[in-house]
Amino acid sequence: MSLSAVIVDDEQLARDELAFLLKNVGDVDVVAQGKNGVEAVNLIREHNPDLVFLDVQMPGLDGFGVIKKLLDRRVPLPKIVFATAFDQYAVKAFEVNAVDYLLKPFDKKRVAQSVQKARSKVEGGPSTDKIDTLVRMLESQRPQPAKILLKAAGRLFLVNQKDICFASIADGLITVVTSGPNGMEGQSNCRTLDELLDSLDPNLFWRAHRSFLVNINRIKEVVPWFKSSYQLRMDDKKQSEIPVSRAQTKRLRELFRL
Repeated sequence: MSLSAVIVDDEQLARDELAFLLKNVGDVDVVAQGKNGVEAVNLIREHNPDLVFLDVQMPGLDGFGVIKKLLDRRVPLPKIVFATAFDQYAVKAFEVNAVDYLLKPFDKKRVAQSVQKARSKVEGGPSTDKIDTLVRMLESQRPQPAKILLKAAGRLFLVNQKDICFASIADGLITVVTSGPNGMEGQSNCRTLDELLDSLDPNLFWRAHRSFLVNINRIKEVVPWFKSSYQLRMDDKKQSEIPVSRAQTKRLRELFRL
């Protein structure tokens, strides 16, 4: 049987090399390629491939984050082959839990073996238990990003995530406001709020509106607003008021049991 495959890697040369090797393996149809984690999630949802070759280390949403998002959104998981330059300790985790792994640079024989392993698992039917275990195990091992880089007054500052009050986007520019006695306002180099959110602790930050994300621990007051809507008064110096979109009102009620 022919397998449909998606390749995701932030390096063009790595994508090209893997696509070439897969073409020589035969009976593998590469239906799409992506260069980051956000594209990976979208391509997997769109194409529902049998197999995904997924780079572990990508800026923003990495390979583990991709799988976590798919699991959170209840998207059927394809068979995953990790492409990695990780050390042997992490590789052992892949051996126990993943369909397979490929160490860079890629080897023709190993690529063929990975395809064969994936083919036997596809024919054996779906199973998410092992990949779910892998995500939980490796997420517990890798450090969460502690600081965010902001540009303000021509300087670059590293800011603790817990000090971030909220972020907003206007005209393609993301502004981040921090709390506390040394509160500041600066610009993030992320291109979208989704990209910024992927680098933040999901237990702390919430997309309250398409143009705003907030630190739920920095909400000072929930203000009832027009037509059963709400605004959030934050604890920054200006006590900024952030709108809550209608789509997020239910989430707000869940957060604070309104």
